[in-house]
Parts: sequence; structure tokens; C-alpha cells
Amino acid sequence: MRGKFITFEGIDGAGKSSHIAGVCELLRSRGLTVVSTREPGGTPLGEKLRELLLHEPMHLETEAMLMFAARREHLAAVIEPALARGDWVVCDRFSDATYAYQGGGRGLDRHKLLDLEHWVHGHLQPDLTLLFDLPFAVARERIVLQTRELDRFEQERADFHERVRQAYLERAAASGQRMHVIDADRPREQIKKTVEEIVSSICR
Repeated sequence: MRGKFITFEGIDGAGKSSHIAGVCELLRSRGLTVVSTREPGGTPLGEKLRELLLHEPMHLETEAMLMFAARREHLAAVIEPALARGDWVVCDRFSDATYAYQGGGRGLDRHKLLDLEHWVHGHLQPDLTLLFDLPFAVARERIVLQTRELDRFEQERADFHERVRQAYLERAAASGQRMHVIDADRPREQIKKTVEEIVSSICR
């Protein structure tokens, strides 16, 4: 039986990454084999492209194509084989992020992104996407508390992140039942309970 594909999305600082380990633990407690991965990245080549994408200035279309190049490698080497084995894949970001950041944030023509999406994974979409949503002002407060160097997306102005957030919400509204918007401006335990309820609903 084919495994299922769960993705986590949200603006930088939304707190999604802190819940991924909990979801993996929940799924494993149900006897499922889980592959946890991320984008851009997930493969040796993908991680090299990630470093370029997060830290090197480049043309917007180059940025979008590199995102999908890393994704194609990720699908071929990790995601598709895992799903074929019956494993569940939990991924930190996928194509929704490209629509939000390169489309919404940077203003790339959505039709170009749609063409790339159809080419790279027109046959495959996540079974479930959890979109962690909160105001950028709150997310920024969380980001500035981090001691690491911020990448070039995190360093963008507030209006960029507001456009990213809006693009995510528009994508969620058009996604049918695949994307679930989670109010991430709540206590961690409340968010954890909501996430577990949603994930559990597709384990039946």
C-alpha cells in the first residue's frame, strides 16, 4: 500500500518546524515507518542547492528553477521511493512554499510556477498540508530571538513576508481539503493538540 505524504508550511517564524518531530513520533507510535525530510534539501545535491538558494543573490527565475531542480531530485531519490515502499513522508515545505515565496513574495508569474509544478510533479501532491499561520509581527519577534545568522529570505522586509502570508492563505483557500490552516498564535500545547487531531484523521 502506498504511503502518505504530509507537508508543513508557513512564513518564517511560524513555528511549524518545532511540531514536525511530534508528528513523526505520533505516526511511529501507530506502527508506521516515517521519513522526515525538508526543502530545499533532502538529498546531498538538494542540500548544496539549499546553501545557494538561502545565501547567494540570483535572478528570480533562476531561484524558482533551482527550487524545482532540488525538488525533482528530492522526489526521485527520497519521496517517491519512500511512498512506493509504503512509508509515510513528512516534509518541511514543498511546492506551496515556492508559490508563496517566489510567487507571492517576489512576484514571479504564477503561470510559470504552474508549468514547473506540472513538469516536476504533476502526478503527485501531498495528501495533507498543515499551514501554520500567524501575523508577521509575531513571527518577526520569534526570528530576532534566534542567535544564528538569518538567511536572505528571513532578512526581507515586512511587506515581503506579508505577501508570502497572503499567498499561502490564497493557496489554502483554493486547495480544497488538502491544506489545513492552523492558528499558530496560540500556546504550543493547543497547537500540538490541533495538529495531532488533523494528522490522526488521515491515519484511519
